Amino acid sequence: MDFAHARHLMVETQVRTNDVTDARLLSALRRIPREHFVPERLQSLAYAEADLEVAPGRGLLRLRALSKLIAALAPEPGERCLEIAGATGYGAAVLAAITGQAVSLDPDPQLTAAAQSAAERAGIAGFTAVTAPTAGGWPEAAPYDVILLNGAAEILPEAWIAQLAEGGRLGVIVRDGPAGHARIYTKTGAAAAYRVAFDAAPPLAPGLAAPKTFVF
Repeated sequence: MDFAHARHLMVETQVRTNDVTDARLLSALRRIPREHFVPERLQSLAYAEADLEVAPGRGLLRLRALSKLIAALAPEPGERCLEIAGATGYGAAVLAAITGQAVSLDPDPQLTAAAQSAAERAGIAGFTAVTAPTAGGWPEAAPYDVILLNGAAEILPEAWIAQLAEGGRLGVIVRDGPAGHARIYTKTGAAAAYRVAFDAAPPLAPGLAAPKTFVF
C-alpha cells in the first residue's frame, strides 16, 4: 500500500473538506505515518474515516474530529501539550510535530509502550508517553498550553483545568447520551470558559463516565 498517497488523500478528502486550513497542522498530518500508530492488522485502514480499535475497547479519534479539535485549539510552536487517554499516541505525535513537545498519557502501560515505540519509529521529536489515570492528568510536566482528550467524556476533571497555563486551551468532546459536542475551554485566572466547536460522539475514554445513579 502506498501510505504516502493515502496520507495525501486523507488530508484532501477528510481534513481540508471540513474547513481545516492551518498550514502547520496540514503539514504534520501529511508527514506523520499514522500506520505506525495502529496494529499491523489495521494498517490498511490507517487513513480511513472510521473508528480504529487499537486495543480492546480503545481507539483513536476519527481524523475529522481530531483535525478539527487540534485546529480549534490552535497550538503554536514552543507550547507544551498533553494528550489524555492517548492510546497509541497519534494525537500527541501531531501536537509534537507542531509545537515541539507533547506528552501522551494513558492508563494502560501496554498502550503507553506502544505509543513511545510508534513515535520513535515515526521520528517524532519532543514526544513522551506516560502511564497514569486519565482523570488526574499529568502534573509533573504542567502547566500546559494545550490539553486534548482522545475520546469523549461525561465528566470534566478539575485537574485538567488546574494544569492549564494562563490562556491555555483544553479540547474535550462531551457526551450526553448518544449525542456529543466538542468544547474548547480557555483558562483565565482560576476559571475557564468554553465555546462549542462542532458535533461529534466518539466512544468514552476510560475513567471518564459519569457516576451511575439509581432510579426508584
